[in-house]
Amino acid sequence: MMQISTKTIVVAALALASAPAAAQELDAVTFATNWLAQAEHGGYYQAVADGTYEEYGLDVTIAQGGPQSPGRPMLVSGQVQFYMGGATGAINSVKEGIPTITLAAIFQKDPQILMSHPDQFATFPELAGASKYILSADGFSGYFSWMKAAWPDFVDEKYEPYQFNPASFLADEMAVQQGYLTSEPFAIEREAGFAPDVWLLADQGTYTPYSTTIETMKPWYDENPDIAKRFVEASIIGWYNYLYGDNSAGNELIKADNPEMTDEQIAYSIEKMKEYGIVISGEAETQGIGCMTDERWKTYYDNMVEVGLYDAGIDVSQAYTTDLVCQGLGTDLVN
Repeated sequence: MMQISTKTIVVAALALASAPAAAQELDAVTFATNWLAQAEHGGYYQAVADGTYEEYGLDVTIAQGGPQSPGRPMLVSGQVQFYMGGATGAINSVKEGIPTITLAAIFQKDPQILMSHPDQFATFPELAGASKYILSADGFSGYFSWMKAAWPDFVDEKYEPYQFNPASFLADEMAVQQGYLTSEPFAIEREAGFAPDVWLLADQGTYTPYSTTIETMKPWYDENPDIAKRFVEASIIGWYNYLYGDNSAGNELIKADNPEMTDEQIAYSIEKMKEYGIVISGEAETQGIGCMTDERWKTYYDNMVEVGLYDAGIDVSQAYTTDLVCQGLGTDLVN
């Protein structure tokens, strides 16, 4: 079930402290995330907490996602104005004739990883020699197809369905398990007392989808270009402030929405996002958080057509617009 964030004391205090802002009529929009509140959503929470959205004339509600989250259907039905999407969903929407459009790519790298026990494998291709590959059904039908095409030694016979607990992985030191850069390695280290070796798929070749995007409906965007522009720009500033400024207020909102989130997990996630260039790498280093290019969208799509992940003939240019990004906004906030 989606959980709609309530207005916070922090935001109320900011509004009361600023008479011009309080008197301004704000445009109300809702942004649906793809999971429970976490540091991977930090820039959006930061922009609420520190008043950045309000400075851009917006009253933003964050609709927290979770298991079986209906975020995309809510976007399509008009219940929310923005959704935290990704390249796969955007391209599939074009194929299905659903007029969504991606406005910005907050994550330049997809945080999808494989994990192995320490010092068992020296290179990514050597993971093919693992005793088993513990993957979700989506991973097996998705990125594993790319892995098999790139390195034929990966074979279907070693696939084991991921049960969303590490027991099978921990019991077999030659096993490989999927994960998310900012979460599963942290959990393994806390539970088992060792740091697994981490293999970020985005650093292994041609699997380069944009991730954690800002997506909206094209008809709504065509009618509200200024609101969309302000939301994207304020979110970009929120992300710079979250990564390089005082993010304590943003973190308090994250923990208010998701009481199981800890300061230790948040700190680990931020550290890994920076270390691996999840938010800032490639074009985003000089052109700003959220940057997307036609070349990268097309190259990723063409590469995945070759391995059978997408049908040929999809006009991938209909999945996104670069009009609102790559303008250097916020780059001066990096320290």
